[in-house]
Amino acid sequence: MATASDVTTLVEVDEKDVEIIATRPQKPLKIVDYRPEWPAMYAEVEKRIRRALGDRAVLVQHVGSTSVPGLAAKDIIDVDLVVADPVDEDSYVPDLQAAGFQLLLREPLWYQHRFFHLEEPMFRDWLREHEDDRVRYTAVKREAAEAASAAGEKVQQYNNRKEPLLREILQRMFEAHGLSNSSS
Repeated sequence: MATASDVTTLVEVDEKDVEIIATRPQKPLKIVDYRPEWPAMYAEVEKRIRRALGDRAVLVQHVGSTSVPGLAAKDIIDVDLVVADPVDEDSYVPDLQAAGFQLLLREPLWYQHRFFHLEEPMFRDWLREHEDDRVRYTAVKREAAEAASAAGEKVQQYNNRKEPLLREILQRMFEAHGLSNSSS
């Protein structure tokens, strides 16, 4: 368990200790006035995480400047997610990825930290612009709902049925936007 001293001690991070999995386009750094919708935005991200992981999400918290009412911040919702064993990526990464989160980097020397990114508008915009994927995704959603309902299954089984197509679409989308290391 980390102590206050561990957390407050300045540690110089060596780039060689960070494993970059994928990158995202860099946007200009901009601080904006506090936005009252930030808590609701966090609540949506938290729901998405909890749907994906269930009780494997040991702790989910809104952190960073957007979690402080009245504080100006970058317009990015930061979430701290704790799982039982961050090294056991097979137990949580695939489900987070299926929910639209992209693993960007690992920092093994800093408490086994993993960094994910959720660019929700990207998936929405992709489906708006790619009718073929939108039609296929709609069909898979309907089929998955019907099959899960007929089998008396819950939402997780519905999500599992959609996952292969969702992953396929996300991979193409990430590659098209230069966000996948398989496109480099």
